[in-house]
Amino acid sequence: MTEQVAEKRIILEMGTGNDLYGGDYTKAAIRAVHDALHHSSIVLFKSLGYDHTIMRVQVTIGVQEPDQVDTDRVAAELPRGRAVVSAVFGGLNVRDEEQDTTHVVATAAVEAYLPIDAAHWRLIERN
Repeated sequence: MTEQVAEKRIILEMGTGNDLYGGDYTKAAIRAVHDALHHSSIVLFKSLGYDHTIMRVQVTIGVQEPDQVDTDRVAAELPRGRAVVSAVFGGLNVRDEEQDTTHVVATAAVEAYLPIDAAHWRLIERN
């Protein structure tokens, strides 16, 4: 029997993005993902010899109208790993009645998971 290696979350980044005049939830979502990605530099792949294609990237987008997000377009923005994108209720709509405009604010949580075999790692206690 082969022991299954558990996935462990190795990264969690958050970002925000908006579309101020077009009311485009996908555009706001993509900008939120870009914001989150610009907070990270994942050097462990090169440093430890991991292939980035084994990484699963879970993206959760929060907007007021989740059904208006094209999750495939958002997934296409991820430069590494196998992306899974979901849209949920969240974010913020800011209505400008005078301009008859809705400003869309999206939030993104980007989580990266790797299969980690705990048997290959050990912690060293330091005094």
